[in-house]
Amino acid sequence: MKYVFMTDASCDLTQKQVEECSVKVIPMEFQIDDNCYQHYPDCRMMALDEFYQALKDGADPKTTQINYLNFKSFFEPYLKAGKDVLYTGISTGLSGTYDTCMIAVKELKEAYPKRKIIVLDSRCDSAGLGLLVYLAGLKYKDGADIDQLADYIKKTRDNIAHWFVVDDLDQLKRGGRISAVTATFGKALQIKPLISCDEIGKLVNVGKIRGTSNVIPALEKHAKRDAVDPKKNIAFVAHANNPEGAKELRKAVKGMFKEVQICDIGPVIGAHVGSGMLALVFLGKRNLVS
Repeated sequence: MKYVFMTDASCDLTQKQVEECSVKVIPMEFQIDDNCYQHYPDCRMMALDEFYQALKDGADPKTTQINYLNFKSFFEPYLKAGKDVLYTGISTGLSGTYDTCMIAVKELKEAYPKRKIIVLDSRCDSAGLGLLVYLAGLKYKDGADIDQLADYIKKTRDNIAHWFVVDDLDQLKRGGRISAVTATFGKALQIKPLISCDEIGKLVNVGKIRGTSNVIPALEKHAKRDAVDPKKNIAFVAHANNPEGAKELRKAVKGMFKEVQICDIGPVIGAHVGSGMLALVFLGKRNLVS
């Protein structure tokens, strides 16, 4: 190929999925106590079960966006080798990473004026970004040129429907996203936030689910309501240290879709939502009604 297709580790794709779609993944940093780690799809610096155990033990992880020097160091070798670059990563609704990337791109375009560098806001988060990247990566492997792939991403990104159910209210409390009182009453009443993704890729709390037994039926309901041509398309089930829940969700919805794959919520998103989260993402309508 005359260009390389890249994303970042917020996509929450597994190493197997990354290899299947031939995308290059820029790692993202997270910190626990005074230690810094880079998250890669193969979890080479910290296994996911170790990360979630640290959360359970009271760790308060911090995440940081990719800095401009890292973008330069990942893009430049390909540009030097005569290849163009297409990158789409974590949404502008969730991070300032896009703006930082563009600082690096400005310098690189001056240094390599004959090369093409395309950076697209995915407007997607976590496994939603993963699904977008996976589908685009299949087009990339099939030989789409850089402009064709960019057009495909632009047409597809707003049609990735995201549905997340958060289980760990304590982690939301630690991150300042809900109050201590809300967390206490939510846990007592078994209330779990239902979150989706708006048109700019910002996560939005759109409802509440009461009781663990209602989580999978709620996600299944949204898929039935909002999926477009599901029998022709792939869906992703994602989980934060909840493999059994992911298997149950996949079993519940796999008859609706052409294929359902499971992926893992990594530290970039897991630091904010904690253990237990289940997600279902698919091609369909972004409907922010619970």
